[in-house]
Amino acid sequence: MEHTAQDEAPDDIPNDLPGAEAETPAAVEEGAAAGEDSTPAEDSAVVEDDAEDAEDVSPEEEFRRELRLQPGHWYVVHSYAGYEKRVKANLENRIQSLNMEDYIFQVEVPMEDVVEIKNSQRKLVTRVRIPGYVLVRMDLTDESWGAVRHTPGVTGFVGHTHQPVPLTEDEVFSMLAPTLAPKETAKAAAGGSAPSTPIEVEFSVGESVTVTDGPFETLPATISEISPEQQKLKVLVSIFGRETPVELSFSQVAKI
Repeated sequence: MEHTAQDEAPDDIPNDLPGAEAETPAAVEEGAAAGEDSTPAEDSAVVEDDAEDAEDVSPEEEFRRELRLQPGHWYVVHSYAGYEKRVKANLENRIQSLNMEDYIFQVEVPMEDVVEIKNSQRKLVTRVRIPGYVLVRMDLTDESWGAVRHTPGVTGFVGHTHQPVPLTEDEVFSMLAPTLAPKETAKAAAGGSAPSTPIEVEFSVGESVTVTDGPFETLPATISEISPEQQKLKVLVSIFGRETPVELSFSQVAKI
């Protein structure tokens, strides 16, 4: 019986034939080229997404994140009003002299920038936000408690005498966040371009004043409204037995 060439061909083709070797590198190179084309685009997209995420994080949220990652808890100690900064310096010196750096991490006196208006002049001042109090971030132990409690100028912890209660995250944020405001913002406030900065005035609602300028000059008046940003007052002036509201500038009235 005769066999054809087709019948004599083996059923299985070895993987190491020259033809197979010729095709495999080409396929690999093509796949690699495709991978090289897509990788930079994907990396660029990831970088852009990360940049957008970073831009979306507000300074307030970033500060909260830092608070969560910091070791220890925040406690409040009493001090004599007007001696807060001195107590802070005393505490920091005592931490070093007693080698308490591993237990007491940070001491802060909450500050704020305030625009004061006196004699119609705006002046930016930095003052203690909570007079008589100092914040301390620490791990509470008998030793760290004693180091803080016996610091000159400290009159005690807020809360239980020997077991003070730490502040919550929201409490710490509300006390320390104002100190994060950039100085440029505060300076802009002095020029009147940042209305969010607190403004103190020398007048108060219900106070009696004397009108010093305008048609009602020399008449007594009572302050009913104060607009610090506009440096305006709304006062009640008694005219013919009736109280009439009049809007005046700070410079048009004087304290009695």
